Amino acid sequence: MEDDQQQRPDSLLPYETWIAESLRHVVARAIAHVATHGLPGGHHFYITFRTGAPGVDIPPRLRAQYPGEMTIVLQNQFWDLAFNDDTQAIQVGLSFGGVPSKLVIPLDAVVEFDDPHIRYGLRFQPPEAAAAEAPASNGASPAGAEPAGAEPAGALPAKDAVPGQVVSLDAFRRRTP
Repeated sequence: MEDDQQQRPDSLLPYETWIAESLRHVVARAIAHVATHGLPGGHHFYITFRTGAPGVDIPPRLRAQYPGEMTIVLQNQFWDLAFNDDTQAIQVGLSFGGVPSKLVIPLDAVVEFDDPHIRYGLRFQPPEAAAAEAPASNGASPAGAEPAGAEPAGALPAKDAVPGQVVSLDAFRRRTP
């Protein structure tokens, strides 16, 4: 009976990694659009990022206050929003406790992007964590495993208190009968 069941062969191409990278560029396009046109309607963004990731540039007091991850909200009061194509980083000015600060957040540092207005969200594993989880032989995920770069679909964390639509890469996988 096992011979009747066909298993998908291991891929020598890192499709899951490529899809995760593409979804990170959705974040970049959203930021670039808002930087040019402003936030439309009730749209606003929650961006969670790893404060200790390479290339993150935030004030030392914020890094001390948020040593692991930090969530910023782009809604009413921010300035100089941009996406730098050369460095692949979000740049934005925000005030924390009345103190203006400039933040630089590389796309690879982003672990979550949410637009609560339309209940849309993306979650990412850090690129080095996704690479570490891939089998050493060929970079493919084992059958039935969550793809690298995406978390399982489900509600957003309680810290945001807004359930969201999380895109799972399983929807793009080819199914075998």
